[in-house]
Amino acid sequence: MHTDHERVHTVADSPYGPLTLVATDGTLSGLYMENQRHRPPQERFGDRDDAPFAEALRQLDAYFAGDLTVFDVPLRLDGTPFQRRVWDALLEIPYGVTLTYGQLAERIGAPTASRAVGLANGKNPVSIIVPCHRVIGSSGSLTGYGGGLDRKRRLLDFERGTAPVTEDLLF
Repeated sequence: MHTDHERVHTVADSPYGPLTLVATDGTLSGLYMENQRHRPPQERFGDRDDAPFAEALRQLDAYFAGDLTVFDVPLRLDGTPFQRRVWDALLEIPYGVTLTYGQLAERIGAPTASRAVGLANGKNPVSIIVPCHRVIGSSGSLTGYGGGLDRKRRLLDFERGTAPVTEDLLF
Protein backbone atom coordinates (compact mmCIF):
# COMPACT_ATOMS: atom_id res chain seq x y z
CA MET A 1 0.00 0.00 0.00
CA HIS A 2 1.53 3.30 -1.08
CA THR A 3 1.26 6.24 1.28
CA ASP A 4 2.39 9.84 0.99
CA HIS A 5 2.82 10.09 4.76
CA GLU A 6 5.91 9.10 6.71
CA ARG A 7 5.18 6.79 9.63
CA VAL A 8 7.61 5.78 12.33
CA HIS A 9 7.12 3.99 15.62
CA THR A 10 8.66 3.19 18.97
CA VAL A 11 7.86 0.70 21.70
CA ALA A 12 7.79 1.64 25.39
CA ASP A 13 7.25 -0.36 28.54
CA SER A 14 4.27 0.51 30.70
CA PRO A 15 2.45 -0.94 33.71
CA TYR A 16 -0.01 -2.34 31.13
CA GLY A 17 2.57 -4.08 28.99
CA PRO A 18 4.49 -2.81 25.94
CA LEU A 19 2.94 0.18 24.17
CA THR A 20 3.58 0.84 20.49
CA LEU A 21 3.48 4.53 19.62
CA VAL A 22 3.13 5.57 15.97
CA ALA A 23 3.75 9.01 14.46
CA THR A 24 2.55 10.14 11.06
CA ASP A 25 4.54 13.04 9.66
CA GLY A 26 5.97 13.63 13.14
CA THR A 27 2.62 13.75 15.01
CA LEU A 28 1.34 11.01 17.33
CA SER A 29 -1.27 9.02 15.38
CA GLY A 30 -1.34 5.70 17.20
CA LEU A 31 -0.84 4.20 20.65
CA TYR A 32 -1.52 0.49 20.75
CA MET A 33 -1.36 -2.14 23.46
CA GLU A 34 -0.16 -5.66 22.89
CA ASN A 35 -2.84 -7.87 21.31
CA GLN A 36 -5.18 -4.87 21.00
CA ARG A 37 -8.28 -5.36 18.88
CA HIS A 38 -8.19 -3.22 15.69
CA ARG A 39 -4.40 -2.87 16.00
CA PRO A 40 -3.04 -2.34 12.46
CA PRO A 41 -0.44 -4.78 11.16
CA GLN A 42 3.11 -4.01 12.34
CA GLU A 43 4.32 -3.22 8.81
CA ARG A 44 1.99 -0.18 8.74
CA PHE A 45 3.91 1.41 11.65
CA GLY A 46 7.01 2.28 9.62
CA ASP A 47 10.60 2.12 10.81
CA ARG A 48 11.59 2.38 14.45
CA ASP A 49 12.59 5.91 15.41
CA ASP A 50 12.36 7.09 19.02
CA ALA A 51 12.93 10.80 18.22
CA PRO A 52 9.35 12.04 17.64
CA PHE A 53 8.04 10.47 20.85
CA ALA A 54 10.03 12.15 23.63
CA GLU A 55 7.18 14.40 24.83
CA ALA A 56 4.48 11.71 24.53
CA LEU A 57 6.66 9.28 26.50
CA ARG A 58 7.40 11.93 29.14
CA GLN A 59 3.68 12.57 29.58
CA LEU A 60 2.84 8.85 29.69
CA ASP A 61 5.49 8.33 32.38
CA ALA A 62 4.01 11.20 34.40
CA TYR A 63 0.50 9.75 33.93
CA PHE A 64 1.58 6.29 35.12
CA ALA A 65 3.34 7.91 38.10
CA GLY A 66 0.06 9.60 39.04
CA ASP A 67 1.47 13.08 38.36
CA LEU A 68 -0.44 13.93 35.16
CA THR A 69 -4.18 13.83 34.54
CA VAL A 70 -4.48 15.72 31.24
CA PHE A 71 -2.35 15.03 28.18
CA ASP A 72 -1.49 17.84 25.78
CA VAL A 73 0.55 16.13 23.07
CA PRO A 74 -0.47 17.02 19.51
CA LEU A 75 -2.54 14.25 17.94
CA ARG A 76 -3.35 13.21 14.41
CA LEU A 77 -6.55 11.17 14.58
CA ASP A 78 -7.31 9.72 11.16
CA GLY A 79 -10.87 8.44 10.85
CA THR A 80 -14.30 9.26 9.53
CA PRO A 81 -15.89 12.57 10.56
CA PHE A 82 -18.18 10.65 12.96
CA GLN A 83 -15.25 8.76 14.51
CA ARG A 84 -13.35 12.01 14.98
CA ARG A 85 -16.37 13.58 16.73
CA VAL A 86 -16.44 10.63 19.13
CA TRP A 87 -12.68 10.77 19.73
CA ASP A 88 -12.79 14.54 20.31
CA ALA A 89 -15.58 13.98 22.87
CA LEU A 90 -13.45 11.32 24.60
CA LEU A 91 -10.73 13.93 25.11
CA GLU A 92 -13.20 15.97 27.17
CA ILE A 93 -13.98 13.21 29.69
CA PRO A 94 -12.08 14.19 32.84
CA TYR A 95 -9.53 11.93 34.52
CA GLY A 96 -11.19 9.48 36.90
CA VAL A 97 -14.68 10.02 35.39
CA THR A 98 -16.70 7.52 33.37
CA LEU A 99 -19.53 8.09 30.91
CA THR A 100 -21.85 5.55 29.33
CA TYR A 101 -21.96 5.06 25.57
CA GLY A 102 -25.42 6.69 25.64
CA GLN A 103 -24.12 9.75 27.49
CA LEU A 104 -21.28 10.05 25.00
CA ALA A 105 -23.78 9.78 22.10
CA GLU A 106 -25.81 12.61 23.67
CA ARG A 107 -22.67 14.73 24.08
CA ILE A 108 -21.95 14.57 20.34
CA GLY A 109 -25.58 15.33 19.46
CA ALA A 110 -26.45 11.81 18.30
CA PRO A 111 -28.52 10.42 21.21
CA THR A 112 -29.73 7.36 19.30
CA ALA A 113 -26.24 6.40 18.11
CA SER A 114 -24.83 4.70 21.21
CA ARG A 115 -23.98 1.53 19.25
CA ALA A 116 -22.15 3.55 16.57
CA VAL A 117 -20.41 5.50 19.35
CA GLY A 118 -19.29 2.18 20.83
CA LEU A 119 -17.87 1.04 17.50
CA ALA A 120 -16.02 4.34 17.01
CA ASN A 121 -14.78 4.15 20.59
CA GLY A 122 -13.36 0.69 19.89
CA LYS A 123 -11.47 1.98 16.85
CA ASN A 124 -9.79 4.81 18.76
CA PRO A 125 -6.20 4.75 17.44
CA VAL A 126 -4.57 6.45 20.45
CA SER A 127 -5.43 4.47 23.57
CA ILE A 128 -4.86 5.91 27.06
CA ILE A 129 -4.19 9.47 25.80
CA VAL A 130 -7.60 9.50 24.06
CA PRO A 131 -9.35 7.88 27.04
CA CYS A 132 -11.72 5.35 25.49
CA HIS A 133 -11.31 3.32 28.71
CA ARG A 134 -13.52 5.91 30.45
CA VAL A 135 -16.64 4.79 28.54
CA ILE A 136 -18.73 2.03 30.15
CA GLY A 137 -22.01 0.21 29.55
CA SER A 138 -25.32 1.68 30.71
CA SER A 139 -25.51 -0.87 33.53
CA GLY A 140 -22.10 0.23 34.80
CA SER A 141 -20.48 -2.85 33.27
CA LEU A 142 -17.12 -2.36 31.61
CA THR A 143 -18.22 -3.96 28.30
CA GLY A 144 -15.68 -4.20 25.51
CA TYR A 145 -12.26 -2.64 25.45
CA GLY A 146 -9.77 -3.06 22.64
CA GLY A 147 -6.95 -3.47 25.15
CA GLY A 148 -8.87 -6.12 27.12
CA LEU A 149 -11.26 -5.81 30.06
CA ASP A 150 -8.55 -6.49 32.62
CA ARG A 151 -6.53 -3.50 31.36
CA LYS A 152 -9.67 -1.34 31.28
CA ARG A 153 -10.52 -2.22 34.88
CA ARG A 154 -6.94 -1.54 35.98
CA LEU A 155 -6.81 1.83 34.17
CA LEU A 156 -10.11 2.92 35.74
CA ASP A 157 -9.08 1.71 39.20
CA PHE A 158 -5.77 3.53 38.81
CA GLU A 159 -7.50 6.79 37.82
CA ARG A 160 -9.96 6.47 40.70
CA GLY A 161 -7.04 6.00 43.07
CA THR A 162 -8.23 2.60 44.20
CA ALA A 163 -5.34 0.52 42.92
CA PRO A 164 -1.63 1.27 42.88
CA VAL A 165 0.15 0.62 39.62
CA THR A 166 3.11 -1.55 40.55
CA GLU A 167 5.40 -3.87 38.70
CA ASP A 168 3.76 -6.95 40.25
CA LEU A 169 0.57 -6.13 38.33
CA LEU A 170 2.29 -6.82 35.03
CA PHE A 171 1.19 -9.90 33.16
